[in-house]
Amino acid sequence: MARIIALILLVLPGLLAGYGIKLMRDMLFGVLQRPFPYLWMQFLGGLLFFLIGLGFIGGFILHRDRKRNKVQDRFKKKKVR
Repeated sequence: MARIIALILLVLPGLLAGYGIKLMRDMLFGVLQRPFPYLWMQFLGGLLFFLIGLGFIGGFILHRDRKRNKVQDRFKKKKVR
């Protein structure tokens, strides 16, 4: 059950990032989507969706690899004394 929840937690930001790419692509071809009144606003919304989705997935993978000690020294957490 925990693996299914983890999969869902990764699929949703992936879909968000994919939708952001679609919004940016549509702006380049001049296709205005419904909630956005201007093309530039659609591009910024798509960029925001893409960065949020990519950042979440990247953070999830970094956190998992830190727990398993599979990162380089520069990515390891510093110990506070």
